[in-house]
Amino acid sequence: IVTDQPEKYAGVTLPLGVEVKHRDGLDAIQREFREVLGTSVIIYDQTCAAEKRRRRKRNTFPDPNERVVINDLVCEGCGDCSVQSNCVSVAPLETEFGRKRTIDQSSCNKDFSCVKGFCPSFVTVKGGQMRKPEKVGNVEFPAIPAAEVPALTGAYNVLVTGIGGTGVVTIGQLLGMASHLEGKGVSVLDMAGLAQKNGAVTSHIRIAPTQDALTATRIATGEADVVLACDVLTGASADALSRLSTHRSSAVVNTAVVMPAAFTRNPNLQFPLGGMEAEIKNTCGADSTFLVNATKIATALCGDSIAANVFVMGYAFQKGLIPLQEASILRAIELNGAAIDMNKSAFVWGRRAAANLKRVNEIASPKMVVVGTMKRSESVDEMITRRVEFLTAYQDAAYAKRYSDLIANVRNVELAKTPGKTALTETVARYLFKLMAIKDEYEVARLYTDGTFEKQVASQFEGNYELNFHLAPPLLAKKDAVTGHLIKKRYGAFIMTGLKVLAKLKSLRGGALDVFGKTDERKMERALLKDYVATIEMIATKLAPFNHKEAVALASVPEHIRGFGHVKERHVTEARVLEVSRRQDFDSAKNDLTVVSNQMKAAD
Repeated sequence: IVTDQPEKYAGVTLPLGVEVKHRDGLDAIQREFREVLGTSVIIYDQTCAAEKRRRRKRNTFPDPNERVVINDLVCEGCGDCSVQSNCVSVAPLETEFGRKRTIDQSSCNKDFSCVKGFCPSFVTVKGGQMRKPEKVGNVEFPAIPAAEVPALTGAYNVLVTGIGGTGVVTIGQLLGMASHLEGKGVSVLDMAGLAQKNGAVTSHIRIAPTQDALTATRIATGEADVVLACDVLTGASADALSRLSTHRSSAVVNTAVVMPAAFTRNPNLQFPLGGMEAEIKNTCGADSTFLVNATKIATALCGDSIAANVFVMGYAFQKGLIPLQEASILRAIELNGAAIDMNKSAFVWGRRAAANLKRVNEIASPKMVVVGTMKRSESVDEMITRRVEFLTAYQDAAYAKRYSDLIANVRNVELAKTPGKTALTETVARYLFKLMAIKDEYEVARLYTDGTFEKQVASQFEGNYELNFHLAPPLLAKKDAVTGHLIKKRYGAFIMTGLKVLAKLKSLRGGALDVFGKTDERKMERALLKDYVATIEMIATKLAPFNHKEAVALASVPEHIRGFGHVKERHVTEARVLEVSRRQDFDSAKNDLTVVSNQMKAAD
């Protein structure tokens, strides 16, 4: 038996030969059992993560007073945390220094398996509670007009699309109950598919003057009157789009970016938001499609992203797309009995957003900021300046000058050989910095103790809490007997004292007394920097208009070098293969005029 809680089997008498192990040993057990002749059995005992969340809402399942946060400045964006946890609550965070990771606290199942990702950026916050947004109170808001309720002459079809675990089915329940309260006919068909958080969920809701007017529960092709796309990805799916038509349908679309499960296996996955918005507009018509980041606004004003779907429903109601009375919907929320005040508030804010989105954004925006997350640079100059300042704090002014001098040289060459282009300068500025600001022991210590991270945590949590760090110091950590990888260990808040001392020793970096610099990983990182500088110097020598694109591609190879320890080693191996390919592309790029000249000579 493998389980996340071996202790619950204490005192339990099991048949002879049955052992209880922690789930972390599953791989070793499978390797052992594959050598056993005959039948063997492994029972994996753990409550479904989605079920945990449901039970916790009903206070019928233990809810540990502990949460996970990520120091995005330490994070390398390697995605090993997603590989270890297979959890979509580990979300991408686009920052000044590239794509990192963050925890969606509203959807987190508190499984904590993400902490096993081989990365020192994970911290668990024990005790205290999530900081609640400031109450909006009696905010000045222009009076909104009464919504026009569409008249029912036949069946009115509402399609709700979203993802599992966010309350899509709840919207169907609320509209169904509100219809019942008004004596209308109603049918609700929920299509939840797999019981998987972030899996696609749709709800077909048909409302009519009488129950006899409804002869089918599924909305037919092209017959949806409105789609509440609580998730843009499911709203732009082929199945959802097939229910819409330009002459009949309208759409309210939540434009929040929520990565699909494929992101756990592909850290470079891009979210084509613009393309999906265009698909919906093309199907419904631009004038009948309403785009709003409901998740961002609802989280800021209601304190939980789970309020987003009701916000979308309120938005649609104000736009005259729901054939029910406000009083009936609010009563349905009361009868539902879950988070009544929050859902009522979300409904009202949705109505307000439909009437005056600019004002709602103004009210919500100050509450959306998490201290510590740096906004992305708006120009190449700003990006370079920020990195010079960072490298000065990382090591010293002389180290930062090495960086700025090389960037200045690349910029002059690019300007001279390819006037008007800046992509190579921007690329080198980004990735030379990446290789110079490696996350060694001194730097990780600095990024935890310079005050930025503590302010970030304080902006999210309040009360009496303590921090626990999950680290694998290369000179102290044990190795896994099966994989040979270092094993992370939990360290209490006391380690902050040691980290502060370590941060002050950054002047030892690269010197004779740098004990950390003698490890294979540090030697590899120094070699990577040396090789990259040589590559950039070579590019600068051979740069021409006809190979500029290939030069940028070659200079961007370090984008694929991420992570720590064995994760970084794997990425370095892959990056070196990619570098060979891109170097060949750069070397083989031909001047178009040369190609034409050669063709003419061959013709002669």
